[in-house]
Amino acid sequence: MRRLFACLMAMTFATPVWAEDQVTTFMLDNGLEIVVIEDNRAPVVVNMLWYRVGSADEPAGTSGIAHYLEHLMFKGTDTLAPGEFSATVAANGGTDNAFTSYDYTGYFQRIAADRLELMMQMEADRMVNLKLTDDDWRTERDVVNEERNQRVENNPGALFGEQRRAAQYLNHRYGVPIIGWKDEVNALTLDDALEFYDRFYAPNNAVMVVAGDVEPDAVRALAETYFGPIPANPDLRPRDRPQEPAQIAERRLTFADPRVSEPYVIRTYLAPERDPGAQEEAAALVMLSELLGGESATSYLGRALEFDTQTAVYTAAFYSGTSLDDTTFGFVVVPTPDVTLQEAEDALDAALAQFMVDGVDIDKLARIKMQQRASLTYGKDNVQSLANRYGEALTSGLTVEDVQAWPDILQAVTPEDIMAAAENVLDKRRSVTGWLTRSEPQEVTQ
Repeated sequence: MRRLFACLMAMTFATPVWAEDQVTTFMLDNGLEIVVIEDNRAPVVVNMLWYRVGSADEPAGTSGIAHYLEHLMFKGTDTLAPGEFSATVAANGGTDNAFTSYDYTGYFQRIAADRLELMMQMEADRMVNLKLTDDDWRTERDVVNEERNQRVENNPGALFGEQRRAAQYLNHRYGVPIIGWKDEVNALTLDDALEFYDRFYAPNNAVMVVAGDVEPDAVRALAETYFGPIPANPDLRPRDRPQEPAQIAERRLTFADPRVSEPYVIRTYLAPERDPGAQEEAAALVMLSELLGGESATSYLGRALEFDTQTAVYTAAFYSGTSLDDTTFGFVVVPTPDVTLQEAEDALDAALAQFMVDGVDIDKLARIKMQQRASLTYGKDNVQSLANRYGEALTSGLTVEDVQAWPDILQAVTPEDIMAAAENVLDKRRSVTGWLTRSEPQEVTQ
C-alpha cells in the first residue's frame, strides 16, 4: 500500500509531457478561417463560430449592440422559427449557447459528432438569413435590460467595476461595459442591430473552430457546402479602434453603497497584451501575477498580508493577456474587519515595494511553471476548453502558431524577465486605485 501511495503521488506531481494539438487550418475562398482540432477519444464534437467583433468595436453611442445582437441571433431566420435553433440542438442531444466579449462574439454547439452537418447548416443559415420582427427586437431588448438589472444594477461590485474600468481607459472602448450603458441600451433600435449584423457578420470576419471526433477533410467538405456559397463582405474594414494616449496621472475613486458586505481595495495598471510573435512579456506577467497573488498560503501578498501581518482576509493578483489591445494587471485586498481601506492600501504598497527588493523566489517560480504546464496539459481533456483556447486567441490577434508556442514561452520565463515586467507595469501613473466601501442607507421621507 505504501508503494502504491508513493507511485500515485509521483504520478500526481510529475511534470506533464507537452504534446502538440492535432490542428489543421485552412481558409475558404470567401475568407472564412477554419481550425480543426482532432480528438477521437469520444464521439463528440464542439462546433464554434467566432466573429472578430466585440463590444470594443461598437459605434459610439450604441454600447451593448454586440451583446444585444448575440441575443437576437437566436430569434430565427427565413427557415427557422424563433427558438428553433436551440430546440433543434436539444432535440439532437446537444447543448448550445453564445457569448460576447470586448474583442469577439462566439456561438457554439456541443453535440454528437454525426450531427455536425446539421449544426453547420443552421449556423451558416443565421450568418446571412437572420429575420427579425418588431416584437422580436423589442422583447429581446427588455431581456437585455433585465440581465443588466440582475448582473449590474443589483450588484454594487459590478457597478464599481464599471466605474473603475471607465477610469482606467481614457480613450479606448475597453472602458465601455460589454452589456452597455443603461441609457444607450434603452435607445437601441432594430436598425442598429441590422446595420451591425450586415457590417460584421460575414465569413471574412469569422473563425470556425471544430474540435472533437472529426476529420479535417470531412470538415472542409461540410464548410465548403454550407459556408462556401456565402459571399465575403467587400466593405469590411480593419479593426481601427481609438487607442489609449500616454497615461501620466494616477487615478482614484471611491464607490460607496449600503449593500456592500465586505469593503476592499483594488488597483489595476494598464499592461501589455500577448502580441503575435512577441508573447514573452505577457508570459512574464502571468508568472508575476501567480507569484504575487496566486495561492494565499504561498503567494507573496498572501504571506505578507494574510499570514505575517494579518492585515487582510483575502489577497489576489490577476492578469489576462489574451486581448487585442492593452489589457490590465491588478490586485485585490480585502482587509480584516479592524483594518481600514487606507491601511490595506498602504500594506499593499509596502509589500510590492519589498517584493521589488527581494526579487523572485526560484523554488516558487519552478512550482508555478509546473502548475501552468499541468493546467494547459489537462485542459486538453476538454474539447470545448481546447476550442476556446484557439478561438479566443485567433479573434484577439494571435495565430495558431502563437497558441502552440505559448506553453514553451511560459516555461522559458526567467526571474530577470519577471522583474523587468514588474518594473515596467507597476507604474502608478498608469493605474486606477478603487475603494469599495459600505455607506449608511438613506432614510426615505414621506
